[in-house]
Amino acid sequence: MMARDGDAVGHPNCVTIRAMFGFRKRKGKGSDPEAPEEYQPEGAPEEASEAEAADEAAPEPKEEPTEEPAAPGPSPADEDEGAEKKGGLFGRLRERLAKTRSSLAEGLGALVLGRKEIDDELLEDLETQLLTADVGVTATQRIIDDLTRRVSRKELTDPQALVGTLREELTALLAPAARPLTLPEDQEGPFVLLMVGVNGTGKTTTIGKLAQRYRAEGREVVLGAADTFRAAAAEQLQEWGERTGVPVIRGPEGGDPGAVAHDAVEAGRARGADVVIIDTAGRLHTQDNLMEELAKVRRVIAKQLPDAPHETMLVIDGGTGQNALSQARQFNQSVPLTGLTVTKLDGTARGGVLFALAAELEGVAIRFIGVGESAEDLRPFDAAEFVDALFEE
Repeated sequence: MMARDGDAVGHPNCVTIRAMFGFRKRKGKGSDPEAPEEYQPEGAPEEASEAEAADEAAPEPKEEPTEEPAAPGPSPADEDEGAEKKGGLFGRLRERLAKTRSSLAEGLGALVLGRKEIDDELLEDLETQLLTADVGVTATQRIIDDLTRRVSRKELTDPQALVGTLREELTALLAPAARPLTLPEDQEGPFVLLMVGVNGTGKTTTIGKLAQRYRAEGREVVLGAADTFRAAAAEQLQEWGERTGVPVIRGPEGGDPGAVAHDAVEAGRARGADVVIIDTAGRLHTQDNLMEELAKVRRVIAKQLPDAPHETMLVIDGGTGQNALSQARQFNQSVPLTGLTVTKLDGTARGGVLFALAAELEGVAIRFIGVGESAEDLRPFDAAEFVDALFEE
């Protein structure tokens, strides 16, 4: 029996990529060392003024110099505004993306330190930095080409403005892919999500977190355990079902996954469920026979509901870098994808792969990112929020 896991982690060889991609010939001068972060001491507390004892009944009151009233501080509304960014969920996101921020954003600041102009050497160093951070060849070329045009037109001349401009470029690159998964309110029959991916990406856990999310929104959910190959898969999904109060449709171990998918959709229709989420066995994108099995599951679902599955979501491990991009390409060729969930971004410096995914998989949305173990760490993907978390101090 063919193994269904074995996701090999690959990382592009930067030198090889640059050679075949035709990047600029490097000058002899090395890049500047990374500058240490400058310590910003907190402002000293304002000195408390001594209380003035003014006796209103005194016949000859002394004239005391009155203190100027302190400038009004920020109102509670002002303090609350942006609290999500500086703390709370945004702060948690920024903390969890620390390794990617270190490999990408902080390195860029060191590149421009002390530079007087934007020249070929600086742009070449920027290329290297982006590739090393797993931004990918296609996305890197697009960014560098646009920056080069801006420099040639004198629209961008100050090296210190380069990081801010790059931040805008990265946000614009991600924006088309950042499309939330919206469930229709007036659909006849349940919304069917088919979850695919290799073993070890957190696919089944992602399904459980999605079920928890939708239950919290007041939706009725049914789970289908169509991973009949891995012995613990159905049990793991059953645990999530019990935790979230969601029914799980199972079949015999080694049984037909198409039959389980069929039964799950039927159960969803009979119960009036809003959402049916179907787990499938982990498989490598190179295993043609197993990819055909996945296509069969899709055909079974399509016979039951028009346009179903309404979402085919690939779950990929962000820590595998460019190998995640390779998986996404292959899955998209065999089973057309509509969405991605990129997991395990909290433990890797390779989060730049999201830019590669957005650049190369046009039409496939990045729905969620995983930045931790809890249910709230599965976050709907927001392009501006993601880039802000990488660049904001």
